Amino acid sequence: MVADAARGRGCVVVVEGIDGAGKSTLARGIRDALVSRSGLPWREVVLTAEPTNGPHGRALREAFSGEQRLSLEEEYRLFIQDRRDHVERLLRPKLEEGALVICDRYYLSTMAYQGARGMDMEAIRRENKAFAPRPHLVLLVELPVEDALARITRSRGDRPNLMEERGYLQRVERNFRSMDEPYIRRLDGLRPQEELIREGVELILKECPSP
Repeated sequence: MVADAARGRGCVVVVEGIDGAGKSTLARGIRDALVSRSGLPWREVVLTAEPTNGPHGRALREAFSGEQRLSLEEEYRLFIQDRRDHVERLLRPKLEEGALVICDRYYLSTMAYQGARGMDMEAIRRENKAFAPRPHLVLLVELPVEDALARITRSRGDRPNLMEERGYLQRVERNFRSMDEPYIRRLDGLRPQEELIREGVELILKECPSP
């Protein structure tokens, strides 16, 4: 089955960006702003995230906060297993029901982050597109790495984890910047959060299909 032809009647919106860019806050803000409106064309607005709370996602998060990072192959396989579960358990059923699904990270993050460890980004894209519904819209929050690291330190009060080392994040940021998918819309992460939420809502209402 071709994933691009199996997105169902709903809409997938993904919020992407490097760690510290504010994407999780933005995703929640957009969800809250949408559910407060009347007359939306979708049956419901669902907020989800990757890694998920499933067994593979929990294993990934535990590894990120550990002292030693998983091998590239182990980490990538966990991402794929977690995403397959996510697609079958939540994404595809909700799309078939006509929901708007807002996902905090998806396979563009896998391309950017695992690509920064040396994997072929195009190979990652091909494997994911074979089973994961293609997003209708990606809101890519762009923020300089130094600003992102400063936010991480302020918000958590501790040092960045294994996914947040400066040189690694710089490579991830370059990978995101190189992406040219037609569904990507780039947002300036230095702007106030209220402005980003408003822009995100406007883009969704304009570009996401109705069921």
